[in-house]
Amino acid sequence: MLKTAVAIRHVPFENLGTFEQPLVEAGYKLHYYDIGVDELRTLEPVKTDLVIVLGGPVAVYDTGNYPFLVDEIALLTDRLAENRPTLGICLGAQLMAAALGARVMPGEEKEIGFAPLTLSEAGAQGPLAQLADVPVLHWHGDMFAMPKGADRLAETPACSNQAFALGSNILGLQFHPEANCARIERWLIGHACELAAAGLDLSVLRADAARYGAALRDAGQQMFSQWLKELRP
Repeated sequence: MLKTAVAIRHVPFENLGTFEQPLVEAGYKLHYYDIGVDELRTLEPVKTDLVIVLGGPVAVYDTGNYPFLVDEIALLTDRLAENRPTLGICLGAQLMAAALGARVMPGEEKEIGFAPLTLSEAGAQGPLAQLADVPVLHWHGDMFAMPKGADRLAETPACSNQAFALGSNILGLQFHPEANCARIERWLIGHACELAAAGLDLSVLRADAARYGAALRDAGQQMFSQWLKELRP
Protein backbone atom coordinates (compact mmCIF):
# COMPACT_ATOMS: atom_id res chain seq x y z
CA MET A 1 0.00 0.00 0.00
CA LEU A 2 1.41 3.37 -1.04
CA LYS A 3 2.03 5.93 1.66
CA THR A 4 1.47 9.62 1.00
CA ALA A 5 4.24 12.22 1.14
CA VAL A 6 3.68 15.94 0.66
CA ALA A 7 6.57 18.32 -0.02
CA ILE A 8 5.80 22.00 0.54
CA ARG A 9 7.84 23.85 -2.08
CA HIS A 10 8.55 27.59 -1.99
CA VAL A 11 10.59 28.02 -5.18
CA PRO A 12 10.63 25.55 -8.09
CA PHE A 13 14.35 24.74 -8.10
CA GLU A 14 14.51 23.89 -4.37
CA ASN A 15 12.72 20.58 -4.68
CA LEU A 16 13.40 17.15 -3.16
CA GLY A 17 16.28 16.66 -5.57
CA THR A 18 18.17 13.45 -4.87
CA PHE A 19 15.70 12.50 -2.12
CA GLU A 20 12.94 11.70 -4.62
CA GLN A 21 14.41 8.29 -5.56
CA PRO A 22 14.73 6.87 -2.02
CA LEU A 23 11.29 8.25 -1.14
CA VAL A 24 9.69 6.32 -4.01
CA GLU A 25 11.74 3.23 -3.19
CA ALA A 26 10.43 3.38 0.38
CA GLY A 27 6.87 3.14 -0.92
CA TYR A 28 5.71 6.76 -0.90
CA LYS A 29 3.65 8.61 -3.48
CA LEU A 30 4.96 12.20 -3.64
CA HIS A 31 2.89 15.31 -4.20
CA TYR A 32 4.27 18.85 -4.21
CA TYR A 33 2.33 21.72 -2.67
CA ASP A 34 3.64 24.86 -4.36
CA ILE A 35 3.27 28.06 -2.34
CA GLY A 36 1.39 30.62 -4.38
CA VAL A 37 -0.27 27.91 -6.47
CA ASP A 38 -1.74 25.32 -4.11
CA GLU A 39 -3.84 26.22 -1.07
CA LEU A 40 -2.34 24.98 2.17
CA ARG A 41 -5.79 24.81 3.73
CA THR A 42 -6.52 21.81 1.49
CA LEU A 43 -3.66 19.87 3.09
CA GLU A 44 -4.71 17.72 6.05
CA PRO A 45 -1.55 17.81 8.17
CA VAL A 46 -2.42 15.06 10.63
CA LYS A 47 -3.57 12.59 7.93
CA THR A 48 -0.63 12.78 5.51
CA ASP A 49 1.95 10.06 6.22
CA LEU A 50 4.95 12.34 5.69
CA VAL A 51 5.32 16.09 5.30
CA ILE A 52 8.57 17.64 4.04
CA VAL A 53 8.99 21.42 4.13
CA LEU A 54 11.61 22.65 1.69
CA GLY A 55 13.85 25.72 1.49
CA GLY A 56 13.27 29.20 0.15
CA PRO A 57 14.73 32.73 0.14
CA VAL A 58 12.41 34.32 2.72
CA ALA A 59 12.67 34.82 6.48
CA VAL A 60 10.39 33.03 8.94
CA TYR A 61 9.87 36.27 10.84
CA ASP A 62 8.87 38.29 7.74
CA THR A 63 5.21 37.37 8.07
CA GLY A 64 4.06 40.90 7.20
CA ASN A 65 5.36 40.55 3.65
CA TYR A 66 4.74 36.81 3.39
CA PRO A 67 1.56 35.91 5.31
CA PHE A 68 1.62 32.32 4.03
CA LEU A 69 4.34 31.74 6.63
CA VAL A 70 1.71 32.08 9.35
CA ASP A 71 -0.31 29.30 7.72
CA GLU A 72 2.73 27.05 7.42
CA ILE A 73 3.68 27.51 11.05
CA ALA A 74 0.09 26.78 12.11
CA LEU A 75 0.05 23.63 9.97
CA LEU A 76 3.34 22.48 11.46
CA THR A 77 2.24 23.28 15.00
CA ASP A 78 -0.71 20.89 14.60
CA ARG A 79 1.35 18.21 12.91
CA LEU A 80 4.27 18.28 15.33
CA ALA A 81 1.92 18.17 18.30
CA GLU A 82 0.78 14.79 16.94
CA ASN A 83 4.41 13.63 16.49
CA ARG A 84 3.70 12.93 12.83
CA PRO A 85 6.71 12.24 10.57
CA THR A 86 8.01 15.62 9.43
CA LEU A 87 11.24 16.76 7.79
CA GLY A 88 12.30 20.38 7.36
CA ILE A 89 15.17 21.54 5.17
CA CYS A 90 16.66 25.04 5.58
CA LEU A 91 13.61 27.36 5.66
CA GLY A 92 11.57 24.26 6.43
CA ALA A 93 13.65 23.52 9.52
CA GLN A 94 13.35 27.14 10.62
CA LEU A 95 9.56 26.96 10.26
CA MET A 96 9.51 23.77 12.31
CA ALA A 97 11.63 25.39 15.00
CA ALA A 98 9.24 28.37 15.10
CA ALA A 99 6.27 26.00 15.35
CA LEU A 100 7.99 24.37 18.33
CA GLY A 101 8.40 27.74 20.06
CA ALA A 102 12.08 28.36 19.23
CA ARG A 103 13.44 31.66 17.97
CA VAL A 104 14.57 32.15 14.37
CA MET A 105 16.95 35.03 13.76
CA PRO A 106 19.58 36.34 11.33
CA GLY A 107 22.94 34.63 11.61
CA GLU A 108 26.17 36.51 12.09
CA GLU A 109 27.12 35.72 8.49
CA LYS A 110 25.69 34.05 5.42
CA GLU A 111 26.78 30.47 5.02
CA ILE A 112 26.82 29.57 1.33
CA GLY A 113 28.98 26.80 -0.08
CA PHE A 114 30.18 23.30 0.64
CA ALA A 115 31.59 22.30 4.04
CA PRO A 116 31.40 19.21 6.29
CA LEU A 117 29.38 19.02 9.49
CA THR A 118 30.63 18.37 12.99
CA LEU A 119 28.22 15.82 14.43
CA SER A 120 27.18 15.75 18.06
CA GLU A 121 27.07 12.45 19.94
CA ALA A 122 23.36 12.19 19.16
CA GLY A 123 23.99 13.03 15.51
CA ALA A 124 26.69 10.39 15.18
CA GLN A 125 24.30 7.73 16.50
CA GLY A 126 21.51 8.41 14.01
CA PRO A 127 20.92 8.83 10.27
CA LEU A 128 23.24 11.87 10.06
CA ALA A 129 26.17 9.53 10.67
CA GLN A 130 25.92 8.80 6.93
CA LEU A 131 27.09 12.37 6.31
CA ALA A 132 30.23 12.19 8.43
CA ASP A 133 33.17 13.85 6.65
CA VAL A 134 31.04 14.64 3.57
CA PRO A 135 30.93 18.31 2.47
CA VAL A 136 27.26 19.28 2.32
CA LEU A 137 25.68 22.30 0.67
CA HIS A 138 24.96 25.23 2.99
CA TRP A 139 22.78 28.11 1.79
CA HIS A 140 21.29 30.29 4.50
CA GLY A 141 21.49 33.63 6.26
CA ASP A 142 19.14 32.89 9.17
CA MET A 143 19.43 30.30 11.94
CA PHE A 144 17.21 28.74 14.58
CA ALA A 145 17.57 28.32 18.32
CA MET A 146 17.29 24.76 19.54
CA PRO A 147 13.65 23.78 20.23
CA LYS A 148 12.88 22.70 23.78
CA GLY A 149 13.52 19.01 24.28
CA ALA A 150 15.21 18.53 20.90
CA ASP A 151 18.56 16.84 20.36
CA ARG A 152 21.18 19.00 18.63
CA LEU A 153 22.72 16.85 15.91
CA ALA A 154 25.31 18.93 14.07
CA GLU A 155 27.14 22.24 13.82
CA THR A 156 29.61 24.17 11.67
CA PRO A 157 31.90 27.05 12.65
CA ALA A 158 29.40 29.50 11.14
CA CYS A 159 26.24 27.94 12.62
CA SER A 160 26.04 26.13 15.95
CA ASN A 161 22.61 24.61 15.28
CA GLN A 162 22.69 22.76 11.97
CA ALA A 163 20.18 20.02 12.77
CA PHE A 164 17.75 18.90 15.45
CA ALA A 165 15.57 15.89 16.15
CA LEU A 166 12.64 15.17 18.40
CA GLY A 167 12.49 11.40 18.63
CA SER A 168 12.49 9.41 15.40
CA ASN A 169 9.75 11.29 13.56
CA ILE A 170 10.78 14.95 13.59
CA LEU A 171 13.97 16.13 11.90
CA GLY A 172 15.08 19.65 11.01
CA LEU A 173 18.13 20.28 8.82
CA GLN A 174 19.59 23.74 8.24
CA PHE A 175 21.75 22.49 5.35
CA HIS A 176 20.82 20.89 2.01
CA PRO A 177 21.62 17.16 1.79
CA GLU A 178 18.95 16.81 -0.91
CA ALA A 179 20.57 19.20 -3.39
CA ASN A 180 21.12 17.78 -6.87
CA CYS A 181 24.51 19.27 -7.63
CA ALA A 182 24.20 18.34 -11.30
CA ARG A 183 21.60 21.12 -11.42
CA ILE A 184 23.49 23.71 -9.39
CA GLU A 185 23.06 26.24 -12.21
CA ARG A 186 19.37 26.54 -11.30
CA TRP A 187 20.39 27.58 -7.78
CA LEU A 188 22.93 30.08 -9.09
CA ILE A 189 20.32 31.69 -11.32
CA GLY A 190 17.53 31.58 -8.75
CA HIS A 191 19.68 33.17 -6.05
CA ALA A 192 21.60 35.54 -8.37
CA CYS A 193 20.81 38.70 -6.36
CA GLU A 194 21.79 37.11 -3.05
CA LEU A 195 25.04 35.76 -4.48
CA ALA A 196 25.96 39.09 -6.02
CA ALA A 197 25.25 40.93 -2.76
CA ALA A 198 27.42 38.44 -0.88
CA GLY A 199 30.26 38.84 -3.39
CA LEU A 200 30.65 35.10 -3.90
CA ASP A 201 32.65 33.59 -6.75
CA LEU A 202 30.27 31.44 -8.78
CA SER A 203 33.13 29.51 -10.35
CA VAL A 204 34.04 28.20 -6.89
CA LEU A 205 30.48 27.05 -6.24
CA ARG A 206 30.34 25.34 -9.64
CA ALA A 207 33.68 23.61 -9.10
CA ASP A 208 32.74 22.44 -5.60
CA ALA A 209 29.37 21.15 -6.85
CA ALA A 210 31.22 19.05 -9.42
CA ARG A 211 33.82 17.92 -6.87
CA TYR A 212 31.46 16.96 -4.03
CA GLY A 213 28.16 16.29 -5.79
CA ALA A 214 28.41 12.52 -6.19
CA ALA A 215 29.50 11.94 -2.58
CA LEU A 216 26.74 14.22 -1.29
CA ARG A 217 24.15 12.44 -3.43
CA ASP A 218 25.14 9.01 -2.15
CA ALA A 219 25.49 9.99 1.49
CA GLY A 220 22.35 12.11 1.45
CA GLN A 221 20.26 9.30 -0.01
CA GLN A 222 21.63 6.85 2.54
CA MET A 223 20.84 9.28 5.37
CA PHE A 224 17.30 9.88 4.12
CA SER A 225 16.63 6.17 3.54
CA GLN A 226 17.78 5.35 7.06
CA TRP A 227 15.56 8.09 8.52
CA LEU A 228 12.54 6.78 6.60
CA LYS A 229 13.16 3.26 7.90
CA GLU A 230 13.28 4.52 11.49
CA LEU A 231 9.98 6.44 11.34
CA ARG A 232 7.27 5.39 13.75
CA PRO A 233 3.91 6.29 12.15
